[in-house]
Amino acid sequence: MIIAVMSKSAIVIGSGFSGLSAAAYLAKQGFRVKVFEKNSQFGGRARVFEEDGFKFDMGPSWYWMPEVFEKFYGDFGKTTSDFYNLKRLDPSYKVFFSDKDQINLPSKLEDIYKLFESYEEGAGEKLKEFLAAAEYRYDIGMNRMVPKPSLSPLEFVDWEVINGLFKMDLFNSFRSYTDKYFKHPFLKSIIEFPILFLGATAENTPALYSMMNHADMALGTWYPEGGMHEIIKAFVQICEEFGVEMHSSSPVTKINSSGDYADSVTVNDQEHYADLIIAGADYAHVDRELLAEDAKNYNEEYWDSRTMAPSCLLYYLGVNKKIDGLLHHNLFFDESLDEHAEEIYESPQWPSKPLFYVCNPSKTDSTVAPPGQENLFILIPVATGLANDNDSIRERYFDIVLNRIEKLTSQKIRDNIIYKRTYAHSDFIQDYNAFKGNAYGLANTLDQTAILKPSIKSKKLRNLYFTGQLTVPGPGIPPSIISGKIVAKEAAKEALCVH
Repeated sequence: MIIAVMSKSAIVIGSGFSGLSAAAYLAKQGFRVKVFEKNSQFGGRARVFEEDGFKFDMGPSWYWMPEVFEKFYGDFGKTTSDFYNLKRLDPSYKVFFSDKDQINLPSKLEDIYKLFESYEEGAGEKLKEFLAAAEYRYDIGMNRMVPKPSLSPLEFVDWEVINGLFKMDLFNSFRSYTDKYFKHPFLKSIIEFPILFLGATAENTPALYSMMNHADMALGTWYPEGGMHEIIKAFVQICEEFGVEMHSSSPVTKINSSGDYADSVTVNDQEHYADLIIAGADYAHVDRELLAEDAKNYNEEYWDSRTMAPSCLLYYLGVNKKIDGLLHHNLFFDESLDEHAEEIYESPQWPSKPLFYVCNPSKTDSTVAPPGQENLFILIPVATGLANDNDSIRERYFDIVLNRIEKLTSQKIRDNIIYKRTYAHSDFIQDYNAFKGNAYGLANTLDQTAILKPSIKSKKLRNLYFTGQLTVPGPGIPPSIISGKIVAKEAAKEALCVH
């Protein structure tokens, strides 16, 4: 196969995880690959910046499913430890329910069972049963369903997959499913918290996503020393070792086509030709803005009808003292999860009593803050497409979350903040051309699963493919890595047949 495509060239638009993954796999197969990134730094949402001795990861902060990363590195003759030291966090994270009710989730399953049992009689055994089913869903989902390109329903005509689908609880809601196992509100919140980022309320999310609880509790929460951008550096290194040309500050402003073939892309008023084009930038942006009208995959009505996963209101803070009571990952669930989810998905509005997440990586990594100081990353999930993303809104919610952090940790922080940066809808749009300012891509609802997601293959141009969190398998770093691999495999097959 490598010999067959040695003369073939490919262009990848965007250098997020999916784009870098696709570029690496194509280069391994012998393609001459160029990556064009609009920003000055590679990594998409996983960029990094440094100010006043603080080092801030701008986006992803949770390292789950370590086997996906290891498999990627293994495909290129590498291992995770070739790039960074991976540390399992123990406890995995902390959940604040009130100033008195705070739970540290242990890293060991036996300790998690004991924790659940301490809150509800019989919950320890029920959690074992719940996680056994979650492990089955994870195995079928990650090993049998997720790697499929979802170009045809016939891909799923496989007895093991069909048999698995009946056990995946596709048509039961996550809420009704968890209600069978747990009654205590704290336990239900711990089980349901990943749903907040999947794109629907617990009532409207399929129960199959209990597989995320297997990733959380059984596979664990990890941290790459130096920060999440170390993963991007590893991916870029692999790309370059396989000959990929990396171009930053190079926004693609047009995909040029003739007939049923994409000839080139326009970058800084210059045309770059290739046999194959992979769009790893925001799918909706590429489809709506970079393609001619007769080459678009979907119309405006289609995009307007899509259900998006949340956007985010973010704060990057440097604090000139140590903070007690926080772990590396902290979930502030001292308000109603259902009410916040309703205001994200069902009745989109700025949240009245937001839940939020605080990452405090300096608890684990001394390189991300000056000695004796703390690095804080605060994230509030919010609906996409909200108006009035202005300084007043940002300051209002900053006051809300900071007051609650100070109350629940019983200490003053505000006067010790020596660096502050905010980031929200307009920034996601400006930096990533994010459709409706989304942070996490397309929601994982039942009617936006597998073949019902936007297709990885252009319907009009034979050599144009899409990868990333708006197509299969879905949002998140591990799915994005897998998305790049899927697209590289399918596109390489097509490249043998065109031009």
